[in-house]
Amino acid sequence: MKLSELLARQFNLPSIPKVVALLLIELERKEVDLRRITQLISTDPALSTRLLQLANSSALRLSGKISSVSEALAVLELAHVRTMAKAAAESASLKAVPGIQLQRFWDYSLNVATVSRSLAGVVRQNQQAAFTCGLIHAIGELGMHLGMPEDMARISAEVPPLDLRRAEVERRELGYCYGSVGAGYARMWRFPAFMVEALEHQYAPFDNNAYEPLAGVIHLASWRARAKEAKLDERGLAVTFPGSVGVTLGLDIDMVLQQDPFDWAAHT
Repeated sequence: MKLSELLARQFNLPSIPKVVALLLIELERKEVDLRRITQLISTDPALSTRLLQLANSSALRLSGKISSVSEALAVLELAHVRTMAKAAAESASLKAVPGIQLQRFWDYSLNVATVSRSLAGVVRQNQQAAFTCGLIHAIGELGMHLGMPEDMARISAEVPPLDLRRAEVERRELGYCYGSVGAGYARMWRFPAFMVEALEHQYAPFDNNAYEPLAGVIHLASWRARAKEAKLDERGLAVTFPGSVGVTLGLDIDMVLQQDPFDWAAHT
């Protein structure tokens, strides 16, 4: 399937049922805790994406300016957030995505978001935007699995969805990868241009004269999270570390690994 055909298809991003339930409870309180709402939405790639869609919509005249959950909540009325949360709850029965273990995908996405925010702080990039980009960097994978499940099942037979080689194999087989799909959606949803660029170039951040530091941050954070998924030993980490990206950002492998307290020794 061509990328343009996939992007033209409509689908519902699945949310985490527990997060949606807690969000609805919080929104019904007499005095709403915005900090708690921010925390809840920030753990869910689908809710974060929906919120940014609303905040960047042409109706608010803020298209291309809102890059984080906290910024979105600052400009949206709570009524909009309630409507979004209720819609997410109503589509809970649609939460299955062929070929994707959703809980694992959600945990992985949050891991990338957390590491992205930390790395962004080290290289002096926008940490909130980095967290958001990290959280939603792989939503294109969900879109691909929902839009063309047979093609993705064939690819998954070679490499699983969270494999370090996944983007490479998708590009070889389809001509594009989950990053291209996510960037396509982000462009349609009027997300800030630098976020679109970061999602678009996350596979090869500094190739073809591209230079969006946030793309490099996401690239390193996703390597970090996928290496964790693969339970790589010390040699595996050294062999797979994207050194050229690290050099460009001034980050070596130790600096990247230190951003997450995961105990590698206990898993090798």
